[in-house]
Amino acid sequence: MNSVSPSTVQYIGGVMQDELVESRRQQQQQQQQPMERQGNFGLRPPQSPDPSREAAGEPDEMDKLKAKLMSAWNNVKYGWTVKSKTSFNKMSPVIVLGQSYVLNSEDEVERFRLAFVSRIWLTYRREFPQLEGSTWTTDCGWGCMLRSGQMLLAQGLLVHLMPRDWAWPDAQQLTDVDLEVFRPRSPARAGGVPIPSFGSPRGSNTPEKSLPSEQGPKTSQKKRPECARDRLAEPIHRKLVTWFGDQPRASFGVHQLVEIGKSSGKKAGDWYGPSIVAHILRKAVSKTSALHNLAVYVAQDCTVYKEDVARLCDPSRSQAPPDPSSQAWKSVIILVPVRLGGEALNPSYIECVKNILKLECCIGIIGGKPKHSLYFIGFQDEQLLYLDPHYCQPVVDVTQVNFSLESFHCSSPKKMPFTRMDPSCTIGFYAKNKKDFESLCSAVHVALSSSEEKYPIFTFVEGQGQDYGLEGHSSGPAAHILPPGNLGRSNNRRNSDEFVFL
Repeated sequence: MNSVSPSTVQYIGGVMQDELVESRRQQQQQQQQPMERQGNFGLRPPQSPDPSREAAGEPDEMDKLKAKLMSAWNNVKYGWTVKSKTSFNKMSPVIVLGQSYVLNSEDEVERFRLAFVSRIWLTYRREFPQLEGSTWTTDCGWGCMLRSGQMLLAQGLLVHLMPRDWAWPDAQQLTDVDLEVFRPRSPARAGGVPIPSFGSPRGSNTPEKSLPSEQGPKTSQKKRPECARDRLAEPIHRKLVTWFGDQPRASFGVHQLVEIGKSSGKKAGDWYGPSIVAHILRKAVSKTSALHNLAVYVAQDCTVYKEDVARLCDPSRSQAPPDPSSQAWKSVIILVPVRLGGEALNPSYIECVKNILKLECCIGIIGGKPKHSLYFIGFQDEQLLYLDPHYCQPVVDVTQVNFSLESFHCSSPKKMPFTRMDPSCTIGFYAKNKKDFESLCSAVHVALSSSEEKYPIFTFVEGQGQDYGLEGHSSGPAAHILPPGNLGRSNNRRNSDEFVFL
């Protein structure tokens, strides 16, 4: 496979490669004898099951061979990419998780670049310890939604643990910033005005050619003054990344998430939808002892029940009688699985999605379909800004002292039209305390009111889910849009990715 340095990592969606592998698979099927369908990947000849292996949950020889072939192919498929640049309009604001950037000056471009590079980027990895009960040593080709969910949770943890407006101090190392800005309808534009690299360049096997002075602006070596506060927070940043390491004991690593997913009927190699990933993240946070002051709430039937959130954040409210003097209130990440249309995104919801991404309490949106999940963090004009997990990198041993953080941060902002957004998604919010939660409810309500649809994407209501015939908070993976009078009808739904769209 092609080897790509993390310093020049570029990535794109795997649409063309998906078509190629599907074509090859069809050709192989025509040349083979009648076969029996097995799971989500490949085919296998009919054979009698081995009761001893089934009881032990061990993969048979054909499963092992299939996993090895799929892993080898996906490592090649996602281990290389086409180098490209993303264009940004210098006159329109770029929104990133509640912050606005107008790229009409070098200082503003630098501010945007630091904000983007400082997000935690989690992608496919290969050669990690074998997932229990399987032969998988990579999540290439099937784990993109888990990776998107990890990025959503990581952003929530950054807001929870790091100083406000924190920026990664070593972001200056990532000099290959693949974006360009342009002035609309400018006759001088021939593909945009490239943004120069920032900071001290690192060694590279393929140094980029410098632009002649008449072809672009002069490169500025001006750096953002490093904030001492950001440097002091670096140990927390490093610790946070270890929680997402590809090790069996990592609290939010793939090994733990796959293990938790087994209780929902999922296994390594399966496709995970955005709704079920929300519940996996909730269970992972509740399971770890590292975050005793943080809870995760997953909305039911596209409804956030305020009393359920309050009881989750303040356990004293569950006492009889409640303790009015209690000051304990956990921070909370609220995840809302929704569906924004039928087979495609309903254009009426685009303005609403924009307004949600403008909120400081929003930590992003995960969404997608099989083999193409993305983590959306902002937008400009009619295009979404996202981080893409579809790039296969070697595993990093996060147990080592001073392991490299470079492959956990991305220097390549990517955009796509809103119209290509898959309607199935999960929206994330964060509130540090009770006051922030109340502000969140008000701000999100205003954002939801911008929808042209009769029914909002989701809603906040007083009371508990059990008051409407539902079980306790976040107890089930239901995610349906229903009129207010029908909130209690869907508690028997079992499929986490089924929706009723109005």
